[in-house]
Amino acid sequence: MQGKSSEILIYTDGACIGNPGPGGYGVVLISGEHRKELFGGYSLTTNNRMEMMAAIKALVSLKSNSTVTLFSDSQYVVNAMKQGWAKKWERQNWMRNRSEFVKNPDLWQQMLELSKIHIIEFVWIKGHAGNKENERCDRLAVMAASSAQLEIDHGYINLINKN
Repeated sequence: MQGKSSEILIYTDGACIGNPGPGGYGVVLISGEHRKELFGGYSLTTNNRMEMMAAIKALVSLKSNSTVTLFSDSQYVVNAMKQGWAKKWERQNWMRNRSEFVKNPDLWQQMLELSKIHIIEFVWIKGHAGNKENERCDRLAVMAASSAQLEIDHGYINLINKN
């Protein structure tokens, strides 16, 4: 898919070895002829957190307000942003309903803040279906999750210590 010259295409993926377990994210950013890859990993996290972290790291890396098409194979990420679920959860004090807390409110808050800075179209793509950029993100995420140099996912640690 070709984007407009001013548009940035972002492909993201997250991976986890065990769930929870060591995890990683991978990102490919494309703007015209320019291409950049990002990846990183955490010693204890979840797959969903890594899917979200990939999108966050990509958006944070942008130097100015941008028009973005963000491709993810995570329906969790795409639907929560596209269908307005994350905004609703925020309005409801991070509750899904009267008795169930939203998982990963720290990351949803960051996603919502970033969506105020950038114009973002979230697009779901089928994972492991031959999309070259999605496959590259998957390899980056798995490589990052397998690394000996993993960061601490403080947000996840805080969440599990609350429960």
